[in-house]
Amino acid sequence: MSNGYLTTHVLDIFNGTPGKGIKGKIFRIENEKKHKIKEFKLNNDGRSDSPILEKEVFTVGKYELIFYCGEYFKNFTTIKEPFFIDDVVIRFGINDSDQHYHVPLLVSPWSYSTYRGS
Repeated sequence: MSNGYLTTHVLDIFNGTPGKGIKGKIFRIENEKKHKIKEFKLNNDGRSDSPILEKEVFTVGKYELIFYCGEYFKNFTTIKEPFFIDDVVIRFGINDSDQHYHVPLLVSPWSYSTYRGS
């Protein structure tokens, strides 16, 4: 069993607040096929209540996080569909199952940025 885990933190830079209530999914990518592992919803601080991945499902491999940001921003803006930033898809790799991987997301209706956090 691994000792590592995956977390996230989403900040809404349009409103200057955490991404409260943003829905997401995580998939494992194997041979270019997506296998859904989990769905989640971010809490009042823009974080998941527990690690997104941990223990036996936190393994070396390729993953995809999807954050449903268009759905979130339609509550705060008058922009029309289709949204410029809608589903934010982040593909990344885990190469050490004993480390903490943190994938922060800074997002607005017009841009986003991510990086490997700590």
